[in-house]
Amino acid sequence: MKRAYAAGLVSALALSVVLGAPAAALAQEAPAAAAATRTYSAAQFFETTSFGMSAGAGRAFSPDGAHVLMTSDASGVFNAYAQPVAGGDPVPLTASTTSAARAVSYFPADGRVLFSQDGGGDELDHLFVRELDGSIRDLTPGERLKADFVGWNTDGATLYVAANGRDPAAFDILAIDAATYDSRIVFQNPGGLQPVALSPDGRWLVLDRQISSANNNLYLADLEQGGEPRLLTPHEGDVAYAAYDFTPDGKALLIATNETSEFDEALTYDLATGQTRPLIRADWDVSFVTYSPSGRYRVSGLNADAKTEVSLIDTTTDQPVALTGLPDGDVGQVRFSQDEARIAFTVSSDTSPADVFVADLATGQARRLTHALNPAIDESDLVEAVIVRYPGEGGVMIPAVLYRPKGASAAHPAPAVVLVHGGPGGQTRRGYSAMIQHLVNHGYAVLGANNRGSSGYGKTFFHMDDKAHGEADLRDIVAGGDWLRQQDWVADDQVAVMGGSYGGFMTAAALAFHPEAFEAGVNIFGVTNWVRTLESIPAWWGAQRDALFDEMGDPAVDAERHRRISPLFHASNIKRPLLVVQGANDPRVLQVESDELVAAVRANDVPVEYVLFPNEGHGFTRRDNRITAQEAYLAFLDRYVRKTGD
Repeated sequence: MKRAYAAGLVSALALSVVLGAPAAALAQEAPAAAAATRTYSAAQFFETTSFGMSAGAGRAFSPDGAHVLMTSDASGVFNAYAQPVAGGDPVPLTASTTSAARAVSYFPADGRVLFSQDGGGDELDHLFVRELDGSIRDLTPGERLKADFVGWNTDGATLYVAANGRDPAAFDILAIDAATYDSRIVFQNPGGLQPVALSPDGRWLVLDRQISSANNNLYLADLEQGGEPRLLTPHEGDVAYAAYDFTPDGKALLIATNETSEFDEALTYDLATGQTRPLIRADWDVSFVTYSPSGRYRVSGLNADAKTEVSLIDTTTDQPVALTGLPDGDVGQVRFSQDEARIAFTVSSDTSPADVFVADLATGQARRLTHALNPAIDESDLVEAVIVRYPGEGGVMIPAVLYRPKGASAAHPAPAVVLVHGGPGGQTRRGYSAMIQHLVNHGYAVLGANNRGSSGYGKTFFHMDDKAHGEADLRDIVAGGDWLRQQDWVADDQVAVMGGSYGGFMTAAALAFHPEAFEAGVNIFGVTNWVRTLESIPAWWGAQRDALFDEMGDPAVDAERHRRISPLFHASNIKRPLLVVQGANDPRVLQVESDELVAAVRANDVPVEYVLFPNEGHGFTRRDNRITAQEAYLAFLDRYVRKTGD
């Protein structure tokens, strides 16, 4: 429901919370001595393997129940794997050495597999089939086309895909025969509508029409009867809606709305009567709700202060399912076998990346199938985060995720980094991050700030920076640096700012508009020229483009403000060292954004370092590139913040 220009740089599951911890309390909680902590290289952190489950609408279990479909970067590039449920090594299903190939779904009746892949980070994903003989077929061929898997028909004979091959700005729904691969358009999108949910029988399609960043409507189309989509959410004023999913019987739709609350609550909408009833309401956003194939089990998640709290409920008893044999951490990505005998899921924490587990629902006994953390790294050397809040402009309290390095004390103060998430409406969350843990392991404190405009803290906080980006929200980041300097265990002359995408913009803006606030900045594919960036948004963004314009301002009428907040046009103010990291194939923040900023700052006779990856887009998917980038971050910070020299 919360629209964001780019995924947040830090996004993961999380646990434990410390609200508003005062500086004195934090100072008293001195970590263990630094001498007891081993340090590890960037390569060792990124030799940790990333695991993820198949797409939410996909079949994660093979038809015989013997394997779980997952995505892993064990080869150095993300590929699809079949993980034996009985245990053992995963079986590679794809062998990409270039762009990420991500698992989507097993076919319901056999061992064929769906996976998605783009062109080296250009985000123009196609859907592919891995046939039983290992050959690969592109189900959605075409130039400049983007396709997304929507779901399977209940009988498994048809799969549904959203694709913009007919019109780059409109995603039609295609029905593809699972046996012959013949396809037909079952919904021709008139434009301005985004498909968001399809009923299990393939009859009902829910579409989203974005009006503004705070306001949208849901529509329902009957694909059997045809006709115009009808409005599901008549309302007055600004109200945000989203469709979680249909119930398995196809009789009701699960809807999110913030109409009567600061936060998203879950409702059920009866398709026959049009009546809604409350399902889940909390003091945090309900992030997702879904059901097992028969509807016996319900899975839901709350975005609780930068962590995800997952509930697995047996609806026949209305009681939670107790799982045993799990390590401490957060459960996520729950997938059911078709017979509902088992679930597959991930468990992760601040110090442990996501591992895949399976559990028998009759007994609740869970078993680990993967080991993500590099065995060369002792988990006890890594650092748990805490949640803090510090005052921003006007007394607004800014939530933040704080990682304090072991051994940091008044006698041995640590250098620090204010980390800014992407978005603009993203959220810095708790959970394992190789990037953060590597910096902390090398002695840097990291404060992941959630400046005003961040999602997860209610609609008022989320909309505080609408059409005012780069102003009070930027000063919240500067205030984060000030707060760090007030901690007696932080070196007050060694604080940097760092971020990706919108966070990269905030980094460059901090150096340009608050040139004395930080010792250095690390800009990872950040926007530098908002006029050009907003004008170059891809057509397939559709109505989301209009919502972004509502939040950021329309370049046709707000170009003067966009120029005023764009660091490129004020680069002459930058006097502190800058590192820029960019993917050449980035469709969201074009390479020219970084090229021009680097040239402009170098003209100031200011130290600038530039790392450009020719085979990456908006985010780095290749392990070798992530290691190179991480080594550059640490070397740059050591040189210009800790000032250790070359």
